[in-house]
Amino acid sequence: MTDYPITAIVLAGQRAGVVNPLATRAGVSHKCLVPICGKPLIAHVLQALANASNISEIVISVEDDARDGLAPVIAAFQRADLPIRCTSAAAGIVGSVFAAAEGRDGPFLVTTADNVMLDAGAIDTIRAELAQADAVFALATDRAVLAAHPEGQRNFYRFKDASYANCNIYGLADRAALRAAEIFREGGQFQANPGRMIRAFGLGNILLMRFGLITLPAALKRVSRKLGFTLRAAQFTDGALAIDVDNERTYAICEILLARRETTDQ
Repeated sequence: MTDYPITAIVLAGQRAGVVNPLATRAGVSHKCLVPICGKPLIAHVLQALANASNISEIVISVEDDARDGLAPVIAAFQRADLPIRCTSAAAGIVGSVFAAAEGRDGPFLVTTADNVMLDAGAIDTIRAELAQADAVFALATDRAVLAAHPEGQRNFYRFKDASYANCNIYGLADRAALRAAEIFREGGQFQANPGRMIRAFGLGNILLMRFGLITLPAALKRVSRKLGFTLRAAQFTDGALAIDVDNERTYAICEILLARRETTDQ
């Protein structure tokens, strides 16, 4: 089932007191406003959402001082059947997701404003997986990512069946499924806090995944039991979907891939 309405949350905030280097170079206040291929980063994300089926609304989580800069971008995509609003970003990613979801029952689709390779097909794939799960995340194999660009991604999660990269798009079935995001509430990266990682997933599961001793499907079953909800992974064949604009290197790569996509679509 892929035709049910879904609320899209776009995370566009930045750390307090820190201006992204790409934003500094472009002379804008926020990374989401950095232009690429003639449009702000977030415009490419909004275009994908506008092209997807049955998005009930888009909520942009961002600092209040970015709203004036975002106004013309929002106006370009807002329709009678696609309201777009901003909500104030919280101190961390999870807090921002909770704030953006306030007053909504779900389902929710969560992505980031720098996920410029996102397309409507990927969104519909997440929606289809979400019909059978409480929470969904997206992956692409290392082969698919490196086929899209040999420098597109340098870090992969190694499993027994394959190695994968995260694609920065998530689905949550309802407000109860927001508890999946609680894993990250303490902030920071799991790699920097092994104790928190073990508490979330269990030591046995961590060891199996860390040393590539378990397949992705088997890992998902074990982690779902540990967390108490059904977790599924959508696997994208287009490795470009695992490449977003993190820095100058990936900006240049995304610029190439976007230009190539626009040429193919013409």
